[in-house]
Amino acid sequence: MQPRNMSMSGVVDLAAVKAAQEAKAKAEQARAEAARQGGGGAVSPADLVIDVDEAGFESEVLQRSTQVPVVIDFWAEWCQPCKQLSPVLERLAVEYNGKFVLAKIDVDANQMLMQQFGIQGIPAVFAVVAGQALPLFQGAAPEQQIRATLDQLVQVAEQRFGLTGLVVDPDAEPGAAVESAPQVPAGPYDHLLAAAVQALDAGDFGGAVQAYKNVLSDDPGNTEAKLGLAQAELLRRVQDMDPQDVRKAAAENPTDVQAQIDAADLDLVGGHVEDAFGRLVETVRRSAGDDREAVRLRLLELFDVVGADDPRVTGARRALARALF
Repeated sequence: MQPRNMSMSGVVDLAAVKAAQEAKAKAEQARAEAARQGGGGAVSPADLVIDVDEAGFESEVLQRSTQVPVVIDFWAEWCQPCKQLSPVLERLAVEYNGKFVLAKIDVDANQMLMQQFGIQGIPAVFAVVAGQALPLFQGAAPEQQIRATLDQLVQVAEQRFGLTGLVVDPDAEPGAAVESAPQVPAGPYDHLLAAAVQALDAGDFGGAVQAYKNVLSDDPGNTEAKLGLAQAELLRRVQDMDPQDVRKAAAENPTDVQAQIDAADLDLVGGHVEDAFGRLVETVRRSAGDDREAVRLRLLELFDVVGADDPRVTGARRALARALF
């Protein structure tokens, strides 16, 4: 949800000199082993994009990151921006030809990993280098920005950690997933969308809201701007909330409309989509007048965040209609 640029300035803190030296040593060992096997360490393009769960995280991500940078795409089936971003990352993983491996993690099925990385919204993209994690960006960033981030990651991984990537077999099939990844042409509003990303990176959610509105004023049907606006507004609302206080208030005061609205915002940011929808539908059922209308409007805003074609939105719309009528 929240687009953020990567800052490589924190890499020195995340990966201390000792870790860098160990990573270089392991990388050299891996290259030596591949050489002894006569090049048998080559991988196919299909191996550059993998699905990872909690059980395989240590071997597929942490251990692998001592040989090659691992870029993690945290996504969910209901997340519309994820559907824009994931194909781009998959295509770039193949295009970069082994300079990094893309690990895709479904947050709905791997809530523990989402919590461990401190993710507040998706899509969220991280890198793991020599066992050290660092945030890259959040949100469906423009491809130009993604490329710049990946270039910086690859450079740091090679210069500081000695990770030059994997050898890719040029004769191997790329795999259906990466073959189908679409080329995304530059759009006329990319610079305005990038401004929204930069505002979010600076924690200026109000500025991001305005940037998305600027796009929509010229192009009311711009899907990316609509999604971005709904998400930026959500993040602006929750940025100063104390989650513990909000949840306590909602639990102790089930008839307090504002408490339930605030808790639903936190539910959605945390990936608990059905909890957020269910909470507000039940609040609509219990309330009347202006309170009911306020809850209904907030629920419609959250529908925009998740996306109209998500089945959970469809189900919640039906539940809302029953609660209203």
